[in-house]
Amino acid sequence: MNGGKLIVVPTPVGNLGDMTSRALEVLKEVAVVLAEDTRTTGKLLRHFGVETPLKAFHQHNEHRALEGVVEQLRAGMAFALCSDAGTPGISDPGFLLVRACVDAGIEVECLPGATAFVPALVTSGLPCDRFYFEGFLPHKKGRQKRLTALLEMPCTVVLYESPHRVAKLLDQLDDLGAGQRTLALSREISKLHEETLRGTVMELKAHLASHPPRGEYVVVLGAAN
Repeated sequence: MNGGKLIVVPTPVGNLGDMTSRALEVLKEVAVVLAEDTRTTGKLLRHFGVETPLKAFHQHNEHRALEGVVEQLRAGMAFALCSDAGTPGISDPGFLLVRACVDAGIEVECLPGATAFVPALVTSGLPCDRFYFEGFLPHKKGRQKRLTALLEMPCTVVLYESPHRVAKLLDQLDDLGAGQRTLALSREISKLHEETLRGTVMELKAHLASHPPRGEYVVVLGAAN
């Protein structure tokens, strides 16, 4: 592969069969694979027989590493960027590097591929012709204010939530008067134990009370009436 270029490479969110042949071709041809976690991406590369060198690039070092990566790209190297799962930049590190490359006139390409919220949105049964993607909510400061604003959205809203906070999220939605709002919860997308729960906030709140949450959730919330 000739010329400086950053290629954003989605990786499976669950089933390794979701890895595309084009993504594997790119990972084999680039000079370096930038990885959110070199251990996680290393396992993936070994599984597919990819021997390209790995370099850590995550939220704790991306500001520090940015200049050096851009300089190497300017010098003509081609890098791939991977997160632990899904598409980099979508609630994962990647945006800062893409922006820096664009500002520096370095070519950026993003391969189509896996991301958790699209299958969750489509299978929710809620309208997906228009939707708002929020990603992760603030853990504390500004969380309730943000939730209040999202409940006023005239379209379907998509959130990411951890298993440790999803029950709290449903409690907060109920406290804000959205107990009868339609909701879908998806977890373990494309994995063996994939599950989507559909119902009102109150119904799914009762379900989680007797079925402890496991795995990261995609929360799809119906629009305000």
